[in-house]
Amino acid sequence: MSKEAKIAVLGGGSWATAIVKMLSENLDTVGWYMRSVYAIEHIKRNKHNPNYLSSAELHPEQLDLSDDINEIVDNYDILIFAIPSAFLKGELDKLTVSLKDKVVFSAIKGIVPETGLIVGEHFHDYHSVPFENIGVLTGPCHAEEVAMERLSYLTLACEDEEKAKNLSKYIASRYIKTKISDDIIGTEYAAMLKNIYAIAAGIAHGLGYGDNFQSVLMSNAIREMKRYIKKVHKMKRNINDSAYLGDLLVTGYSVFSRNRMFGNMIGKGYTVKSAMMEMSMVAEGYYATKSAYEINQKNGAKTPIIDAVYNVLYGKKEAKDEFEKLTNRLN
Repeated sequence: MSKEAKIAVLGGGSWATAIVKMLSENLDTVGWYMRSVYAIEHIKRNKHNPNYLSSAELHPEQLDLSDDINEIVDNYDILIFAIPSAFLKGELDKLTVSLKDKVVFSAIKGIVPETGLIVGEHFHDYHSVPFENIGVLTGPCHAEEVAMERLSYLTLACEDEEKAKNLSKYIASRYIKTKISDDIIGTEYAAMLKNIYAIAAGIAHGLGYGDNFQSVLMSNAIREMKRYIKKVHKMKRNINDSAYLGDLLVTGYSVFSRNRMFGNMIGKGYTVKSAMMEMSMVAEGYYATKSAYEINQKNGAKTPIIDAVYNVLYGKKEAKDEFEKLTNRLN
């Protein structure tokens, strides 16, 4: 890949904005698909996204902005998807051009609700993208800290290691360090599961549990994550690596975590609907909880934390009662 590698980002949210900012450090032109014509015009005039990471300075002269997904997909070879999983299928349904010859990296942390598949599997099964052309871009990393140019770490996973290494050259900068992994499925499931555990951490905080319990919750969460991923994709991996444990910790503890914020509101007594309306942002862990729970009904991993969050969000159980039971199942 040359200096002028043709890379585009698809999505208009925080992660998409952060990735565009990273790529702009190393590329003269970055493609960017966003649905909002208003946001596109605002970026061109004011050099920042009006809705997300508004403090991040953007450079419109480097951006090929379009509200036409087919135009961006047709014109770029490497596509980084950062569209929330709950809306991904709706966006992909707009495609009239093929993805099968593209290199697709997912920065999406969730399962596609309509198919019950992780994003990479969805691209393969429904859009004929070969597995060797599918990758995952994951943390531990918050978009907000990228906007502030604080030192952050990203993991790129792909079956074809060279594709991950090549993309990492355009992501890395003085404030972004990258690592390569061959655990595509494991890192993608980890990115989905950590949002559920962040909701659990938020619920606990909203209920009044303190740091001592939070430490036990996170300790159990990483072991639960290990059991869950081992059931869906058994291979040699170190669950203490940054892509798993690091991403879990930053999402579970950070004030920037939307999923923790969502959980905190649920713990304080908000309904799911009212919490979502007040946040005006997508907490992907809400959708991931249902998918993760249903997948595990077939696999049978021991998942008391996922079960408790599912019972609160979908089983209409009282958070106080469910977490009181959960405290007796952790160690």
